[in-house]
Amino acid sequence: MAESYIQELFAARIGGRNYGKGNEIYKFEKIRRARDAAVQAKPDLPLIDMGVGEPDGMADAGVVNALAEQASMHTNRGYADNGPAEFREAVARYMARVYGVDGLDPTTEINHAVGAKNALSFLPACFIDPGDAVIMTTPGYPVLGTHARWYGGEVYTLPLCEENHFLPDLRSLTDAQLARAKILLLNYPNNPTGAVATREFFAEVVEFAQQHALVVIQDAAYASLVFEDKPLSFLSIPGAKEVGVEVHSMSKAFNMTGWRLAWVCGHSLVVRAFADLKDNFDSGQFKAIQMAACYALQHPEITLETAAKYSRRLEMLAQTLRETGFQAKKPAASFFLYTRAPRGIVGGQRFATAEDFCQYLIREKLICTVPWDDAGPYLRFSVTFQAATVEEEKQVIAEIGKRLSDVRYEF
Repeated sequence: MAESYIQELFAARIGGRNYGKGNEIYKFEKIRRARDAAVQAKPDLPLIDMGVGEPDGMADAGVVNALAEQASMHTNRGYADNGPAEFREAVARYMARVYGVDGLDPTTEINHAVGAKNALSFLPACFIDPGDAVIMTTPGYPVLGTHARWYGGEVYTLPLCEENHFLPDLRSLTDAQLARAKILLLNYPNNPTGAVATREFFAEVVEFAQQHALVVIQDAAYASLVFEDKPLSFLSIPGAKEVGVEVHSMSKAFNMTGWRLAWVCGHSLVVRAFADLKDNFDSGQFKAIQMAACYALQHPEITLETAAKYSRRLEMLAQTLRETGFQAKKPAASFFLYTRAPRGIVGGQRFATAEDFCQYLIREKLICTVPWDDAGPYLRFSVTFQAATVEEEKQVIAEIGKRLSDVRYEF
């Protein structure tokens, strides 16, 4: 069959005329294929999915009831555009109550987004022209960097290493890189490492951004899922609002992943640019969802209960992994446990990369994780597995220990 002329029309950003012809498989697609094959090969062994970075719980019943009530209102039927004032005002109160960020102007310093992914996708369009650059930590969520490249920008990565508590070394950037860079993207608490930032680090970021004329975008999707200290917002640091914005999400804190609602807050000019650009991408999230979210933001105790569940699961998982040879530590936040992958099995198979070991776990143990080889061979375990009770949680973790303990690993 002759090749369609459409093959010649694809944009260079997705591969141009070679789009769809490559054999390279995206990491998560490779995991999915291996998972499906393993389930077929061993149908009697239940899959333990520790790879999904998505809350396992339902949204709070009060939030669901609020949505049902708001969805029935005639006033909420139409386009939301940049959103109802009630949601922005609820965000301002929440930021003050939970993070101690006082004085955010709901009109000029807060705007909703249809999920944090959209916010991170849209923000590069506000700043990046061909030849510009963004600075990102690695490993990490790649969406902002992908869009920056689509606009002709370049991405400079800063590795997150265990010896530096998974904080980036900002001073490792060269003068040439800093001359081109416009955006510094951070993500704390961090995906995938579970590391948290300190006030001292954020203060260093503010000074660094002022010195090098950088817009700081702090992805705070996991900000409230902390286990010891109080949640920390970048915007609580003196001078932070003068250099950037923070992106918050309803997904992780309130089990509202599929509801697709987030917000950008901070520097008024950045928020304005985001809102103006957003007008050309979408017509806003359903107003009933935003109004229901107001109920959630009035009840931060919902998040405390969720964080307690993840803390309990991570403690059990870290202990079990240590018993099977891993040097696993419970993280300070998020629902991810990030630990070094073994180099091999004593007297048996070798693993050149974390991806090799991930494939082994899926194929042989029916345990699904996510590999990261960006800054050393590491695995990310997510404790968002399905378990309705504490007893069921213990059973899942015990089964992980059982499946891992039949061999000895080399690290």
